[in-house]
Amino acid sequence: MHAMQYRITLPANYDMGIIRARVADRGHLLDAYPGLGLKAYLVRERGVAGSPVNEYAPFYLWRSAEGMNSFLWGPGFQGIVTDFGRPAVRHWLGAAFRPGPAQDTAPTSATRHTERLPEGVDPAEAVERAIAALPSGGELHSAALAVDPSRWELLRLALWHGPAPDGADGDRYQVLHLSRPELPGLPPGRHW
Repeated sequence: MHAMQYRITLPANYDMGIIRARVADRGHLLDAYPGLGLKAYLVRERGVAGSPVNEYAPFYLWRSAEGMNSFLWGPGFQGIVTDFGRPAVRHWLGAAFRPGPAQDTAPTSATRHTERLPEGVDPAEAVERAIAALPSGGELHSAALAVDPSRWELLRLALWHGPAPDGADGDRYQVLHLSRPELPGLPPGRHW
């Protein structure tokens, strides 16, 4: 599993209805994309749920590097480049995936949390602790843990049916659409 995200920060007075219309018109185009576990079309709006910015931030879990490469070097990503310029694309190695009890429903919110591992922290132990701390139960659609070993950064994404629970930490997003062509193929548990 590979995690990938690009975050496009938009002007404070940007009409987020443009992004909503974009997703409504184009979101379904990846609903059957080969190699894609899921794509969550995420947005944050300035002043909503504590967000300081307007942001469009699609998040992907890829089952295969070939699928990810096909998207990045093909027409799918070109639409973003044409409309917004070329954003930095972050990439993490998938460490774990946890389906939740609400996996068969459409998620409506997401939380995204990153954590840098300080010098001297055993990365293997930190990853095991982070896997154990992945959310479960309730209205959880799914959760993933990924690692960027170039920065020693952990990333946790959780998708929720309904609002994220009060105790869920990280940036809060609204999910406008979820493409999930190969979601059943993302193996649960740790990925090694």
